[in-house]
Amino acid sequence: MAQEALSGERAGAPRLGKPLGPGGNGTAEDAVHAAALLLPAGRAAGARRPSPLALAAQRPLARRLARAAGADGLVTHVVRYRHRGWNGASADPVHDVEWAAEEMTRRYGDVPVCLIGTGMGARAALRAAGHPAVTAVLALAPWLPEPEAVLDPDPVRQLSGRRVLLVHGTNDTRTDPDLSFRLAERAKKVNRDVCRFEVHSDGHTLAEHRPEVLALAADFVRGSLFGHPYARPLTDALAAPPPLGLRMPLASGFGESLRY
Repeated sequence: MAQEALSGERAGAPRLGKPLGPGGNGTAEDAVHAAALLLPAGRAAGARRPSPLALAAQRPLARRLARAAGADGLVTHVVRYRHRGWNGASADPVHDVEWAAEEMTRRYGDVPVCLIGTGMGARAALRAAGHPAVTAVLALAPWLPEPEAVLDPDPVRQLSGRRVLLVHGTNDTRTDPDLSFRLAERAKKVNRDVCRFEVHSDGHTLAEHRPEVLALAADFVRGSLFGHPYARPLTDALAAPPPLGLRMPLASGFGESLRY
């Protein structure tokens, strides 16, 4: 990831973007039955606020989730970090995500929360999964930087008791898909409800198979937060032992038959 000096304009408190779903269109907040927090990508280091482009990149997924689960009572917020960088041992986005999960409880009561992160945001989602409100985690192309990911890998025990899905393009040259496989392999040892999909020939942004990735994300959220049956590939991935369930291919055309 590109480095940015820890200088310049300092950011204040984390914030939440406007809600999409119940409560976002003048409806009562008690219509909210679950929440999804979208966690944007970022940089290895940086003290400024996140790039508006990183926030805007979350909109297609937010709209897809609203269409798929808004009727069930899903509200979606994009988390606006204090800083755009991970910033070493400070792990700034993790604290922002923990605050956001707590804010969901304050706003909507005891509702289950799914953390959905991209790149750096995916790493933050995995690390912040221990918050009591979090019941599911979706990590898209998680950033797990070397050499830390090999010499001092991120913990996985906080994922116990959560449904966890990782998705990674096999041609990703910005975040190593092998490192996300290793993390998933360790997580599977403490939590059977972990699976990982590989998007063959796709890169870091998963742009080539974006419709399939959005459909998979929507299916995971509906099943994990509201108890809807998962699509067969997701069910198979969760049930399969390693390495099969951690190298599940995302088939071209996935989601075309789903009615959401």
